[in-house]
Amino acid sequence: MTPPRARPAPDRGPAESVEADRLRDLLRTPAYRKVLIFSALIGIPISLAAFWFLVGLHELEHVLWADVPKALGWDTPPAWWPLPLLSVAGVLVGLVVTRLPGSGGHVPAYGLHAGGPSAAALPGVVIAAAASLPLGAALGPEAPLIAFGGGLALLFRRLVRVPATPQSTALLGAAGAAAGIAAIFGNPLVAAVLLIEVAGVGGPQLFVVMLPALLSSGVGAVVFTGFGRWTGLETGSLSVHFPTPPPRLDTGDVVWSIVLAAGIGALVHLVITGGRLAAAFVADSPFVRTVICAVAAGGCAALYTVVTGRTPVEVASSGQASLAELAADPHAWSVGALLAVLLFKSAAYALCLGSLRGGLVFPVLFLGAAAGVLLAPLPGLGVIPGAAAGMAAAATAALRLPVSSVALVVLVLGNSETIPVVILAAVTAFVTAELLPPGPSPKPRRRRGKAPGGGLVRA
Repeated sequence: MTPPRARPAPDRGPAESVEADRLRDLLRTPAYRKVLIFSALIGIPISLAAFWFLVGLHELEHVLWADVPKALGWDTPPAWWPLPLLSVAGVLVGLVVTRLPGSGGHVPAYGLHAGGPSAAALPGVVIAAAASLPLGAALGPEAPLIAFGGGLALLFRRLVRVPATPQSTALLGAAGAAAGIAAIFGNPLVAAVLLIEVAGVGGPQLFVVMLPALLSSGVGAVVFTGFGRWTGLETGSLSVHFPTPPPRLDTGDVVWSIVLAAGIGALVHLVITGGRLAAAFVADSPFVRTVICAVAAGGCAALYTVVTGRTPVEVASSGQASLAELAADPHAWSVGALLAVLLFKSAAYALCLGSLRGGLVFPVLFLGAAAGVLLAPLPGLGVIPGAAAGMAAAATAALRLPVSSVALVVLVLGNSETIPVVILAAVTAFVTAELLPPGPSPKPRRRRGKAPGGGLVRA
């Protein structure tokens, strides 16, 4: 009896073979292995810096929106409370945009594709985020953390005098960004998947970029977890805990999730377009119009409280705490309150997207969950499937990163039963948003420089 012959290796095309050989050759180079080691090492200080940065933002927000109002005799902030805080935020961000390198980071209305990291922009990024997020901007911390981590990685490279090349800049920027946002979404895997799509690369080159990011992200998650337990301090992470287990999906959940996703995708696309219109409005006079938009966002929160009698924090915040409260007790929100928070928070979100500094993810997840809970009484649609589909649709329409949105919502919800409606909602919302007319493109940034005659010119 003749022994069975081994199966021949599958044939590979010339291009695939060349790319695979190139990847292996790159992994064998000392320079790339040094990048991996450096990525692991910088993950520790960057994660610690991001940890304290988030702790500072969290504590300052708690002081401004809980401790100070209670010291003045209010259980919750009064309706007018967001107006002075967001006025200060507008002034500070306006000064950063007009005076400091990097303009405090990219304008959030244009997504997470923020361009290359920069060490010179670090002071502006930190100040703009500290002025925006604790003072009531309807934005999240993820975009500043990406810029913060990437900028710190390049700063550390400069301090240890590592030679700068375009490839090392891209690799270390991705690694630093991953370390910075390793734990803010509650799972380092989300950070890695998010950066995969933000990078927009594929094939073997994808692994070249993502290996340092994954390594640094894992180190960052360990630091966040261990250091947080040791100090007892909180940074705040995105997680949702429904009081009841998710039901088994039926036909109604699946059908309604598709219909719901198409509607939410279209509405979120309009909100993002509104944010880009606000950004175009601000670009013509950055300081004055940043203040105007910030005050208008505060007015949205004030009107919400006047109309509903609820706290303005539900509008003037990232939505992280409100999302947890909504999930814990969805029935505590009346139909009127859900409609009002969707209207006023969407308006404040659009204004902040175009003027202040922060991220898109946290507020849009809350908006999607609120829309899903509002529509949950539809025949055959449950609260948890509705919220899951709403979150996936809203995140995908805002970010245009479908895989990241699915991974984020699944891990935030912490269950596998809703994965089908999450995927269907994400795909439906992505297709819907892509088929709609795009919003305005960003205007070129104004740069200051010396004119030949000694005066200032703007390009």
